[in-house]
Amino acid sequence: MSGQDGAFTIRTRKFMSNRLLGRKQMVLDVYHPGRASIPKKELCEALLDKYNGITAKNIVLFGFRTAFGGGKSTGFAFIYDSWEARLLVEPKFRQIRAGDGEKVERSRKQMKELKNRRKKFRGKKKAA
Repeated sequence: MSGQDGAFTIRTRKFMSNRLLGRKQMVLDVYHPGRASIPKKELCEALLDKYNGITAKNIVLFGFRTAFGGGKSTGFAFIYDSWEARLLVEPKFRQIRAGDGEKVERSRKQMKELKNRRKKFRGKKKAA
């Protein structure tokens, strides 16, 4: 794939089709000599070219680390079978980062009071 300043190459390792969670999961190795790092948007477009029949909404990229000295980054990629499966399985913080959810703004005191109210009920419906 050619990027803004130079080309980059994507290699997948440890590819696994996870039927239980409705996704394909893999480790991505990105080779990008001469560039600092590759934006996730460009990596998503490269995965769309590589795998047919998927949409950008169903791809989740995370955990990228650049190797010392640059030129290579490694991270994880999930390609979900459907958007519904992604909403069901993905953690809330990743949904919020992707723009699919909204963060609930609460004070620390509110969260601690709720935690302590929930501790009082065991085996019953918890406090909201």
